[in-house]
Amino acid sequence: MSLIHNERVKLIANALDRASTACVTVGVFGPAVGFPFGTSPVSGSRLALAFGSVAWISAAEGLHLIARKTLGGMK
Repeated sequence: MSLIHNERVKLIANALDRASTACVTVGVFGPAVGFPFGTSPVSGSRLALAFGSVAWISAAEGLHLIARKTLGGMK
């Protein structure tokens, strides 16, 4: 039964880590690429881009740390 539990824990941890990668992609790379062309949601302000990027990176780091903590629940 512990093998099944471990696989479920790994699936949850992987899903959280993929969500953290998506946060970086959507919240940082997307606006940063669109910024020079004026197509970014924060195209008017570099300060807004910087604060938004920090917020998304913080969210990604939080999800990644939760995923690491989840792996500690393996048997």
